[in-house]
Amino acid sequence: MLPRDELLKSVEERETASRILDLAEQAIKTWEVVCSDFLSPPELADVEGMFARLTEVQTIAWGGYPQAERKRVAIARSELPLDTDQVAIAPISMSGNFLFDPATHRDFLGALLGTGIVREKVGDIIVLGDRGAQAIVVPELVEFLGMQLTQVRSVPIKTQPIAVEDLKIREPKKKEMTTVEASMRLDAIASAGFGMSRSKMVDLINAGDVRVNWKEAKQASYQLKAGDLVAIRGKGRLEIGDVAVTKKERFRVQLTRFM
Repeated sequence: MLPRDELLKSVEERETASRILDLAEQAIKTWEVVCSDFLSPPELADVEGMFARLTEVQTIAWGGYPQAERKRVAIARSELPLDTDQVAIAPISMSGNFLFDPATHRDFLGALLGTGIVREKVGDIIVLGDRGAQAIVVPELVEFLGMQLTQVRSVPIKTQPIAVEDLKIREPKKKEMTTVEASMRLDAIASAGFGMSRSKMVDLINAGDVRVNWKEAKQASYQLKAGDLVAIRGKGRLEIGDVAVTKKERFRVQLTRFM
């Protein structure tokens, strides 16, 4: 049996993490590869943190393409081969003429959930402007959605399976920059990277809107380091690159902002 209580101590999303541990115990017992539902980045960070401490099982996460935000996790005993082909995903298209009634990511997600399915069964959604959107779902829902998902907003749509190669993946917009700061404090570095005042950044941290490596940031004084990822709800992500100390003992930090 896995040390559940010890593993769950350090996670934020305890209910999700507990379900994943159930799957891990099933994988150990049956010698089969088992697959989770889609996980959000914070949930995935919790899961990967837990499994990094275990030797009995291994995991691999996949959401249909390398930059996917929401991913499923396949779990298997350490002795078994495991690759992304064993993570079952199914891309679908939701095509229609949205020229006169544009739909957003929220609209397409709302239509999907309006069929009665739960969020965990849906991965990323790629909005294609006036042509509709694509989504990645669990394979067992493809036929159901083909029959039930026939309208988004006022627009009739056709929902059908597509090949992974037909996903219209867009590279995220990014901006490279350098800042020089007196410290590596979260509020100092993040305010520079996101182009806002330090006091506004502190407000966002206190409101629980800021995550570092997908864990909620609780202190503005948190010390960042190279390789860390800062995410702010609704404002994108900031990757901390190389850090050098200047002659005046300040920190020159390379930043990449993803929007």
